[in-house]
Amino acid sequence: MPEIDDILARLVAFPTVSRQSNLALLDYVEGLLAPAGARLERFESEDGTRANLWASLGPAGSGGIVLSGHSDVVPVTGQEWRTDPFALHRADGRLYGRGTADMKGFLAVAIHAMLGAAERTLALPLHLAISYDEEIGCLGVRGMLDALGGRPERPALCLIGEPTGMRIATGHKGKRALRACCRGQSGHSALAPEALNALHLGADFITRLRARQERLASSGARDTAYDVPYSTIHVGLMQGGKALNIVPESCAIELEIRHLAADDPDAMIADIAGDAEAVAAPHRNRFPEARIEIEDVSGYPGLDTPKEAGSVGLLTKLLEGDAAPIKVAFGTEGGLFRDALGCPTLVCGPGHMVQGHKPDEFVTEAQLAECDAFLDRIVGLLEEGTEPMLAP
Repeated sequence: MPEIDDILARLVAFPTVSRQSNLALLDYVEGLLAPAGARLERFESEDGTRANLWASLGPAGSGGIVLSGHSDVVPVTGQEWRTDPFALHRADGRLYGRGTADMKGFLAVAIHAMLGAAERTLALPLHLAISYDEEIGCLGVRGMLDALGGRPERPALCLIGEPTGMRIATGHKGKRALRACCRGQSGHSALAPEALNALHLGADFITRLRARQERLASSGARDTAYDVPYSTIHVGLMQGGKALNIVPESCAIELEIRHLAADDPDAMIADIAGDAEAVAAPHRNRFPEARIEIEDVSGYPGLDTPKEAGSVGLLTKLLEGDAAPIKVAFGTEGGLFRDALGCPTLVCGPGHMVQGHKPDEFVTEAQLAECDAFLDRIVGLLEEGTEPMLAP
């Protein structure tokens, strides 16, 4: 059985940047798991260039645990790395490479756990889910979950291995990505007041978004488990105009909502659409084409597993520590797994997200070893056939 860092080295060597193929990586994983007796199933993207992998050991049927991670990584373009980002580099107890923290480190440990489990007699199933295109809105996993959600078998627990420093995370905010398309009327800049500047519409719209954000911060729902304890509205991109002497007729704004469980994202989007109409409507007497249209681009649900749930207590005990559960600022596929498979879902994995997406990304050998021991204890539960994680 290969060592964890050897598996990680192979995983890092596959440049599986989002939207690019991950099939060679899946070939490698299947080459390890198939001889061990794992049942393997792929769920391909529409164009066949990427796929999800579902691997199972032990008896078929309901129960057991899913270990879940994504195979895609963010780009390295424009980043200054001291070493090749797609070649694992070991130094001072750290393993450097793109995706080591987010989240091929966990995948390496999970594959190692699957290989170890294949040598034991499991009374309950162990599953490994590997997805694609998580980094661009948790897009890839949905096809696999649509198929699995239609089957009668249900796991008892799903563990998302995003980097939490090996702390149990019970929740994260949901996200909706939006695009606001502003339409004005073009004209020569020397006669600017006779036209309708789409950038000005966009600026007025952003002013309303900022006021709405201030209200969320001052009087909106709160969850103090988060570093930012309220829902947020963030504008990340504004594009418009062709030349300085032309009044722009169009402007595109990309924004996102990261919402607490207590806030309804659909209601928030309706309010934002109301802001857009309030900006555009006063101009229609002179400019009938004036409008700001809101497009719902993508999103994923939040996760909010009660800290009193039996699964939280179980995994906390298996970590052999007394650290309290946390909630994380970043999103995961956890809410999608929970909704599709109907099982408790938690987040716990090696490394820290502060290292993710940066040059010289790393995970420590100590964190990988702690995760390996943790997953070994999980496999031990499945070998014994006990499922206290079924408690609500």
